[in-house]
Amino acid sequence: MLPSIAQRLANELNVRETQVAATVALLDEGASVPFISRYRKEATGGLDDTQLRNLDERLRYLRELEERRTAVVASVEEQGKLSDALKTQLLQADTKQRLEDLYLPYKPKRRTKAQIAREAGIEPLADALLLNPSLTPETQATDYINSDAGFADEKAVLEGAKQLLMERFSEDPELSGRLRDSLWQDGLLSSRVIAGQEDAGAKFRDYFEHDENLAKTPSHRALAMFRGRNEGCLALSIKLDSEIAAEKESGSKAALSHPAEAVIAQYFGINDAGRAADRWLNEVVRWTWKVKLYTRLETELLTRLRELAEEAAIQVFAHNLKDVLLAAPAGPKATLALDPGIRTGCKVAVVDATGKLLDYATIYPHQPKNQWRESLAVLDALCKKHTVELIAIGNGTASRETAKLVSELIAGKLNIAQVMVNEAGASIYSASEFAAREFPNLDVTIRGAVSIARRLQDPLAELVKLEPKSIGVGQYQHDVSQVQLARSLDAVVEDCVNGVGVDLNMASAPLLARTSGLSSSLAENIVALRDEQGAFTSRRQLLDVKRLGPKAYEQCAGFLRIRNGKNPLDASAVHPEAYPLVEKIAKAHKRDLASIIGDSAFLAQLNPADYTDERFGLPTVTDILKELDKPGRDPRPEFKAAEFLEGVEDIKDLVLGMVLEGVVTNVANFGAFVDIGVHQDGLVHISALADTFIKDPRDVVKAGDIIKVKVLEIDIERRRIALSCRMSDQPAESNSPATRGGDARASKQANSHNQQSAKQQQAAAGNTLGALLLAAQKKKQGK
Repeated sequence: MLPSIAQRLANELNVRETQVAATVALLDEGASVPFISRYRKEATGGLDDTQLRNLDERLRYLRELEERRTAVVASVEEQGKLSDALKTQLLQADTKQRLEDLYLPYKPKRRTKAQIAREAGIEPLADALLLNPSLTPETQATDYINSDAGFADEKAVLEGAKQLLMERFSEDPELSGRLRDSLWQDGLLSSRVIAGQEDAGAKFRDYFEHDENLAKTPSHRALAMFRGRNEGCLALSIKLDSEIAAEKESGSKAALSHPAEAVIAQYFGINDAGRAADRWLNEVVRWTWKVKLYTRLETELLTRLRELAEEAAIQVFAHNLKDVLLAAPAGPKATLALDPGIRTGCKVAVVDATGKLLDYATIYPHQPKNQWRESLAVLDALCKKHTVELIAIGNGTASRETAKLVSELIAGKLNIAQVMVNEAGASIYSASEFAAREFPNLDVTIRGAVSIARRLQDPLAELVKLEPKSIGVGQYQHDVSQVQLARSLDAVVEDCVNGVGVDLNMASAPLLARTSGLSSSLAENIVALRDEQGAFTSRRQLLDVKRLGPKAYEQCAGFLRIRNGKNPLDASAVHPEAYPLVEKIAKAHKRDLASIIGDSAFLAQLNPADYTDERFGLPTVTDILKELDKPGRDPRPEFKAAEFLEGVEDIKDLVLGMVLEGVVTNVANFGAFVDIGVHQDGLVHISALADTFIKDPRDVVKAGDIIKVKVLEIDIERRRIALSCRMSDQPAESNSPATRGGDARASKQANSHNQQSAKQQQAAAGNTLGALLLAAQKKKQGK
C-alpha cells in the first residue's frame, strides 16, 4: 500500500506530516492560502504562500489519482479479473500514467481484431507459437480455420494470432514504462515543414528542419512547434538520432529495424535462431512497435512535452503577472491621462487623487488635423483647472509623438511629471460590464484613458478589473490549458491583493472580490452598503453586509484596512481576533493603544515570548509586533519612471551600438523583453543579461524594472531587436534583414549543439536501450 496522501505530501515538500494535515484541514474548511499563510502559522508550522500553493496543487492531483484508482479497481473487479497481485499493483501505482498502464489490458474498448480472434478460439495458437518457435505456423494454423468467424484460411488465422500477440505485447505495463522512459531520455523531437506550407508557415522557418533532445526542449520552443503543427505548417515526430541519420543518408524514411524492436523481442524471449516460427514472431514484434507501441508512446510523450511546456509557460506568466501587479504605485495624485491616437485623436481624462473622473476631452495634435497649438491649450487648461501632478501616456500607437506634445506642455513646470504607461488590456476594461456600469454615458475610448490614469496611480487596484491573461505579460497564453492558466493566475492575483491589503472605503468591487473570503456578490454587497450608509468606520461593520457571515468575516477582516477609523488597529494587518492581545500589551505597560502603534523604540524592547498563550504562538506574536511598528505598510517599491531617448520613436530610428533606457515588459526562460520606446520590444537573451552566468533571467530582472541596454542587432523585416545589458558587447557586423536575435539565436544554438553531440546522443541511445536489453534478458533468465 502507498503511504497516505498526507505522508506523500510531507515527503514531497520536505515538511512534517502534522503540518500537512493541519493545512489540508484548513483548506477543506474553506480557508484561503493568504489567510492560512498569515494568520495560521502555528498550525502550518510557518509554511509560506509558495509552499501552500504547491501543497494545494499536489493535493488536487493526489486526490484525483485516488478517485481514478477507486474507479479502476472497481472496473477490473466487475470484470472478474482482479487478482491479488494486480490489486497490489493498482494500489501501489504512484502516478496517473502508471495506473493507466496497468489498467490498459482491462480497459473496456471497442471490438478489436484481437478480440475477434480470441472469440474465434485462436489464442491457443498464438500461445503455442510464442512458447515453441520450432512449430511451423502455417501447419499449426490449419487446425484453427473457421470460415463462419471470418478466418477462412491459414493466412487469416495467422493474422488473428499476430493481432493477439501485438495486443499482449503492447499492453504489458512494465515494457511500456521502460520504452516510454527510454524514448523520453534518448528521443529527439523532430520538426519538419509540411510540403507546400513554406510560405504560409514562414514565421516557423526556424523549425522547418529542426531536431533537439525531447526531454530538454525548452518550453517556448516546444510551444512554438506545437503552434506550427496546429496551424498545419509543421509535422512533429519523435525519433532516435540513428533514425534521422539513416533517413538523411537514404533520402527517405529508414527501413532499418528500430532499437526498441530488439528490446521487445528480448523482453518476450524472441530471437531469430532459424526456427520455423522465428521469422513470423519477429514480424509480430516489428508490427507491435510500428503500429501499436510507437504510435501510442509518441502521442503520450508529445502530450507530456506539451503539458510540461504549458506548465512552464504558465509559471513564467504567473511570475510576470506578480511583478506587474506589485509594480510601484505613483500614489494618490491628480492625474491627466492620454490614450494616443492619430486619425481618431488622443483621448484625454483627468482623475483626482482617489481616481474619480473629473474631466475629459479629445484632442487632434497629429495628422490629418495637426491641431498642435489647440491641443496644447486644452491640456494646459485642464492641468491648471485640476492642479494636475502626473501625466500618463498610453504606450500604444503615436505614444512617442504624443510624448513630444506633453514635453512641450510641461517644459519649465517642475510640479508635473510625465510617465509612459503600458496600456495592455485598457481597451478590454473600457468595453467591460463593470466599466459600463461605472461610466454608462461615457465613450469607451474615454473609459480607456481613465483606466490608464488609474493604472499609474495604483497598478494593482486597476489591473484586478481585468482578466489576468488580458494584461499582456505571458507568451503562448492561448496555447496552454485555460483551466490551469486561470487557476494559477487567480492565485497570483489573490496573493498580491492580500499581500498589499485593501482599503475598505476606496476599493472597487473587483478589488474587493479578490480579497480572502470574499466573492463577487459579497464585494458588490459591501459597495452597496458603503454607498448607502457612507464610509465604514469599523471592521465589525462588515458583519452588517448582506450574506457576509462569521466565516467570511474571519477570512477577510485582516486584509481590509480602514483609515482613520474608530480603532487604529483597523488600519493594520493585525486580525481582529488578536485585538485583545494588543490591548493586553498596551495595558501591561500602562499605555494608550494608539500610542504604541508606530513606537519603534517601545516595540523593540518587547519580548514576543512574554505574550504567547494557547491561541497565539511565537510566530503570530512576532508578526503582530512587526505590524504595530509599521502598520499597513505597502510592500511595493518606490515609484520610478523610465526616460526614453528623444528622437528614437521607431525601429528604423535605432542604430547599432546605441545605449537606451527601457522598461522590462516580460521575462521568459530564455531572456527578457524590453520596451525601449519604438513600439516593438527588444529581447535581451539570457546570455546577455549579466557578465556572469545566470540560470534564470528572474535572478537579475523582473517585469517593470528600468534597465540600460545596448542595441546589438536590428531585423526590420521581422521586427526583431537584439539587446544586451553588457555595455562591453559589440553589435553584429551585419545588419541585414536576415539577421536574427532572441529565440532564433537560441534555436540556432540548440541545432548547433544537437549537431555537435549527435554521436554522443546516438551512443546514449545505444547505452540506454542496451541496458534495457540486458534487463529484459535477466528477466527471462530468472523465469
